Amino acid sequence: MANTLNLGNGNWATKKDSLLAYNSENGNFKPLPFSFERASSATVVNKAGLIETVGSGEPRIDFSNDAKGALLLEPSRTNLITYSEDFSQWNLINTGDGQAPILTSGYTTHLGLNASRIIFSRTTTSTSNTSSIRGNDYTQSTNTFSIYIKSNTSNVNIDFRLGSSIVSYEITNEWKRMEFNGSDFYRSYFGFIGNDSDLYADLSIVAAQAEAGSYPTSYIPTQGGVGTRVDESCSGAGNDQVINSTEGVLFWKGTPKQTSTYRYLSLSDGISNNFIQIRFNSDNSISNRMMSDGLNQGSTILTSSYDISNEVAIAVRWYNATFSMYINGDLIATTQTGLTMPSNLSDLSFDSVSAAKFYVSTEILQVYNTALTDQELINLTTI
Repeated sequence: MANTLNLGNGNWATKKDSLLAYNSENGNFKPLPFSFERASSATVVNKAGLIETVGSGEPRIDFSNDAKGALLLEPSRTNLITYSEDFSQWNLINTGDGQAPILTSGYTTHLGLNASRIIFSRTTTSTSNTSSIRGNDYTQSTNTFSIYIKSNTSNVNIDFRLGSSIVSYEITNEWKRMEFNGSDFYRSYFGFIGNDSDLYADLSIVAAQAEAGSYPTSYIPTQGGVGTRVDESCSGAGNDQVINSTEGVLFWKGTPKQTSTYRYLSLSDGISNNFIQIRFNSDNSISNRMMSDGLNQGSTILTSSYDISNEVAIAVRWYNATFSMYINGDLIATTQTGLTMPSNLSDLSFDSVSAAKFYVSTEILQVYNTALTDQELINLTTI
């Protein structure tokens, strides 16, 4: 068993425009670089647990969920909130017996950012008695809003109104990124604006973000205008010395996130006549596909809709005219129809299909140049 191409698992090496994978066969470290592109700066949570900004073309290793880190690849997004941290630029609103919110800038810090304190209060509960804060209206429709928020006292329910409806959420005394997804959001608006029983809330808030997309992405800071992070591209690692077209295993572990678009990870000949792909589909199913000399080999192996909001481990094996997929310790299916194995596999890419870039958080990516046994694949993919 030879594990010939490795990326991640706590071992990261990055520089401008490049991300380093490696071949550890026979105890040797042989560099296998990916080409990386992003024509803008972007933020990431570093090892110290702080949000930092990295420059154009620098790959991002995110440590927000794991001490080993994960490669973060994201689509282009724009934060439509024009003041994401300076809440003194937001509107403080009260009606009826609601009191004007009390805002204190620079009250504390979170993730290395200056967080504000805001106090909402009212005497009685009614939609006519409000105490709230409202950001700018958006110049375009969006459907995702997020903010880091905590209660400075006990748990409390506050209301969020981002589009036409009001939704109440409980805020605890632990920092959390509240995330909301809906339709036709047109402003950021929260506090006491509904019929909740709570009359007083003392909160800390920072890093507000509104974006068009089915899930929130990494924080995009703004200071008086919208901010944009452009999409990222990572491709081209490997060669025919470390990738075996006749047999092998492609293994990936990470967090896909829910999405309404297709995303493909491809091991190919560089021109897509021959490839093996792991796919996350628009209905949140997971599939894989094999192509040999331009011909699809058997039926695509497909799961039903899958929970891809959490960590997933996937292995694809090609061997002896068969094609198999394992997910989280289970054999999903094996295609046995006298398949023709692909040829000239030499390129591993997160974005070989431009319309289906593999926007995910990757913890581990590996290629084996020999087929693993069923039990080895069960062990490899068990989380």
